[in-house]
Amino acid sequence: MTNEPDNLIAQFEADASLFEPDRLPRRMEVLEQLDAWFGDADVQPSAEPNHARIVGRAKALRGELESANAAIYHSIRDQIQQGLPPSELLRWIQLCRDEREAPAPGLGYDHLDELISGVLQLREPTDVHQPEPEMVFYQPTPVRHILRMIQISGLSESDTLIDLGSGLGHVPILAAILTGARSIGIEVDSAYVASAGDCARNLGLDRVTFIPQNAGDADLSTGTIFYLYTPFTGETLRTALRKLQRESAHRAITVCTLGPCTHAVAKERWLSANAMPDPDRIITFRSRA
Repeated sequence: MTNEPDNLIAQFEADASLFEPDRLPRRMEVLEQLDAWFGDADVQPSAEPNHARIVGRAKALRGELESANAAIYHSIRDQIQQGLPPSELLRWIQLCRDEREAPAPGLGYDHLDELISGVLQLREPTDVHQPEPEMVFYQPTPVRHILRMIQISGLSESDTLIDLGSGLGHVPILAAILTGARSIGIEVDSAYVASAGDCARNLGLDRVTFIPQNAGDADLSTGTIFYLYTPFTGETLRTALRKLQRESAHRAITVCTLGPCTHAVAKERWLSANAMPDPDRIITFRSRA
């Protein structure tokens, strides 16, 4: 692939296969390349005489690729809104996911995140509050880790998933779509709760609830599986873990973690981990009998 932007665009324009339905991952790659070359072209004027023409071609190509992808996202949303099994979403997940046996470690994003972003169409709120002490800035869980959490926790329709620090709601929403599980998001910032709730309602997901509340004050009595992507630290985290320990006295529960909180959860003697604690991967902890 040449580095010359004019020739690069010409190669993409000549590749009719880019618009074949199953070429969604390849279109995502091309869009990434266009963004790398031309993402700031409008604000970075060039002395090159052909600059405006090349930028115009890049914009037109980007629009065509995005329209092709949007048609797929719309079809998937329509299936979800009708309450049908998520067969189309699952097919696209398989086409977009990494072929490795286990998901890549770390907190970077990939084509799966682009797919789910296009399907969910979550609205990023503009009035988010600054995190209070011991609260962590919100960052969505990479989709590959959500899928891994669903798999190794055994989440099913008979479970209730509670996401402590749910942010925009990716985890509860995707878990409910894929498994039918009752899903509850606990999030202290009401702006995130409003956006997540709008998404769930627009998709017709009546088994998903978002509650604007501090995790330390939340009712956890219905949960069977709990998820923490390091939403808080210090005494706030310890308080949440004490609440979970009290819940484990009444029933078996599973705690799934990602990020630095994994090491803190691993020190809880009432929990048993499925693997060596690793903050870059999903780790599940089950309450001891």
